[in-house]
Amino acid sequence: MTTRRESLAQRRAAMGFTQEALAAALRVSRITVSRWERGTLTPQPRSRHRLAQVLKISLETLDTLLPRSFKAPDAPNGEPFEVPRSIDLVTIADLRQQVQQIDELYDRVPSTSLLAEAGHVLGHIGFLRGQAATSRAHRDLRELEAEAETLMGQLVWDASQRRDHQCARQHFDKAVQAAQEIKNAAAAGHALLRKSYIALYGEQDAQSGLALTRRAADATSNVSNILTGLALLHTAEAHAMLGNRRDCEAALSQAETQFATASTYDVAGFLFSSSQFNRMAGSCYLFLGLHQRAQAVLETTASSMKQRKSRAIVLGNLSLARLRLGELHGATDALHEAIDVVEQTRGGGGLNVVFDAGRELRPWRSEQVVDEVYDRLLSLMTTA
Repeated sequence: MTTRRESLAQRRAAMGFTQEALAAALRVSRITVSRWERGTLTPQPRSRHRLAQVLKISLETLDTLLPRSFKAPDAPNGEPFEVPRSIDLVTIADLRQQVQQIDELYDRVPSTSLLAEAGHVLGHIGFLRGQAATSRAHRDLRELEAEAETLMGQLVWDASQRRDHQCARQHFDKAVQAAQEIKNAAAAGHALLRKSYIALYGEQDAQSGLALTRRAADATSNVSNILTGLALLHTAEAHAMLGNRRDCEAALSQAETQFATASTYDVAGFLFSSSQFNRMAGSCYLFLGLHQRAQAVLETTASSMKQRKSRAIVLGNLSLARLRLGELHGATDALHEAIDVVEQTRGGGGLNVVFDAGRELRPWRSEQVVDEVYDRLLSLMTTA
């Protein structure tokens, strides 16, 4: 059993914070705040100082708001888990909501702030799966495990600035295994697609990435137009990396058809956004050396996107397109916008593309506008 921290929740409310607002002030997930108040998680030392400051109380007072009375058995990582009396649909739905909330935060906050929570939820799912008494509960938890492993791989890779390929790939492989065990083609295809990103954008291995995007498209062809379309978009980009314009444009056309015929109830509808096609098409044109087409598409896309990790990539690519067209000031303007997003989200893809653009600015390093960009890039390096 655990002790609910009613006094902590009352202090939070007295200071005018909702759980969401307090989470934003502390740069943690709302789930973390909820679990602090439910008594299933205790803030780490570095979080305590900030929490005390925000709530305008001393550390000693904060300690009185955080009673420790955990009685649940230890999870494999030593953290205590809540153990329900039975593993029912409500328990599984609560875990699924936690996974989805972390996923929703991914594109807006640094992945490092989500890793601990995601790891705990993933461990909790595995722990409960070992206790499941019915085949239905086991299947539902296995499905959720595939989703959580995919998310964990995504977070690990992004938090490492797309460098820790091995650990991320292990999570994706576990997700594929879990999905295939219960014959969930959509979950398996999603994990394969995420795995292809490592080859394409981490290892710069377009051939291996192409093979994985094709596998993902094949796996999802009968279950999700959205996932198939996304796999085809990255197939197009793999062809663009290889310089195969005809194959690239064919894959883009096929992806567009998949999105146009997708059902409102597509199982992967949550993965799709209206800017996705143009974002990827602009990147393809950039790889193919069609810089004017890339610039036109990326400018339209950037203007319609919110401040999120993917917008930093679009702006970074727009900077590269403008630079290759000789538009130095336009390139640095876009790069400043990209850095603004990266400073907030710390997205690995955005970090990589802004530094790629920075390297291409070297011939103009004596220009003041470039010097200003380099100052900001240096600041990013010192906080990375």
